[in-house]
Amino acid sequence: MPETTKYFESVMGEYESYLIRERGLAPATRVRYLESIGRFLKQRHDNLGVIDADQVSAFIMNEARRVCTITLRMTATVLRSFLRFLFRQGVIATDLASSVPAARSWTLAALPRYLPPDQVEQLLESCDRTTSIGRRDYAILLVLSRLGLRATEVVALTLDEVDWRAGEFLVRGKGYIHDRMPLPHDVGVALTEYLQHDRRSATRCLFVPIKGPQITFTDGASINAILRRALGRAGLKAPAKGIGTHLLRHSLATNMIRRGATLAEIGSVLRHRSANTTRIYAKVDIEGLRSIAPPWPLKVQS
Repeated sequence: MPETTKYFESVMGEYESYLIRERGLAPATRVRYLESIGRFLKQRHDNLGVIDADQVSAFIMNEARRVCTITLRMTATVLRSFLRFLFRQGVIATDLASSVPAARSWTLAALPRYLPPDQVEQLLESCDRTTSIGRRDYAILLVLSRLGLRATEVVALTLDEVDWRAGEFLVRGKGYIHDRMPLPHDVGVALTEYLQHDRRSATRCLFVPIKGPQITFTDGASINAILRRALGRAGLKAPAKGIGTHLLRHSLATNMIRRGATLAEIGSVLRHRSANTTRIYAKVDIEGLRSIAPPWPLKVQS
């Protein structure tokens, strides 16, 4: 068993180097890739060379029983990448990437999970702003709920990217695209209180751990944990198991459209690169959908 563990660790190390060197994946993305492959390797024997299409299909079918469609599609993508890597390295004799079943889903089939405005405020009020951790968590949750940032974008914020005079800050988003966003007054006040009283770090990261050995947050999981703790304090139940900070991103967009914002305006706030990404929020405009729904045909009496 120790030899098997070393063998798998060696393969995983080579695969991670490949993801860095040739794929250029960000650290958080590499973590998700390696977690998926780790689950796959747990059900394999000590010789990866004997993997066949049936074993690949069985793994995906098992994953389908425990994860949502979006996660399953990501897992399938990761597994194809890993199998191509094994084939390229000569570990397996056949490229098994094509044997990974596709995770089927209807476009825009799901509704976005969100909190109504009163529950968002309840979430913010759950932070004890008489403490250092409470003030920091309040500032983080305010940035998430007012501006719709992703967890990884919050982690990446630095002191140098806040322009206090102009009332804006720089967001390093997906695909290495940078956007300037306005700094709302209440967000600015919360950040000022946190920076003046609670932030003690030599790093330039805007948000840092208050306690513990870490000097920075390493990935978005820490921000998701802050949200989950706040939901618990507020007595709110997450709309879906395992949901992260996209809950507040969806809440912002949903509440905007219910106040009359257009999809183009929502796409601009959320920094979507494609209008198709924003289309899902049209489904939560119930009154708008009622106005275009045809009347239900009355039954003709015979």
